Amino acid sequence: MSRLRRRHKVSLVSLLLLMFLLIGQWQGWFGQAAKGVLTNQPGLYNVDHFVDGDTIAVKMNGVSETIRFIGIDTPETHKPNTPVQCYGPAAAAYTKNRIGTQRIRLVSDSLSTNRDRYNRLLRYVYLPDDTNLDQELVAKGYAFAYVSFPFTKSDDFAAAQKAARQGNKGLWGNCKPYQEASGRWQSNNQ
Repeated sequence: MSRLRRRHKVSLVSLLLLMFLLIGQWQGWFGQAAKGVLTNQPGLYNVDHFVDGDTIAVKMNGVSETIRFIGIDTPETHKPNTPVQCYGPAAAAYTKNRIGTQRIRLVSDSLSTNRDRYNRLLRYVYLPDDTNLDQELVAKGYAFAYVSFPFTKSDDFAAAQKAARQGNKGLWGNCKPYQEASGRWQSNNQ
């Protein structure tokens, strides 16, 4: 077979394959396959267990790693020597229900340390629809913006908290939050 003929055959096969892929994409033939690729990619994790509203544990390389959400603080549910705080159980339940069995994406922050003083990884938690769960918890009144430590989204979180507070959302409408001298917010039972 001549060189020219082989080139024409390769070009024709390539063109047919490209047309098949374009038509398949347009018709949605590859939707399930693409969905499988997106949900099984590296960097996505299953939750091993839920600790509270701002802390979860995920399996990383076969080891359970505790993750503390960056930039937020939910009312306490089981901190030693601390009573269960107003809206703590609601925040924990919201986090658990919002994540469910979905795989989550964990993102570090360039201004934040990698771990806190309890050796927990500090991460933003993103849902499959690209929602930043940390910020959502603040916006819906399940968490306080924890701006005592630097992080890149602190202005966004502070604005979300201001809107939640003004709208009496979540703990702002159901508890008596107060701010400590350190600037950290706490949630009193009503």
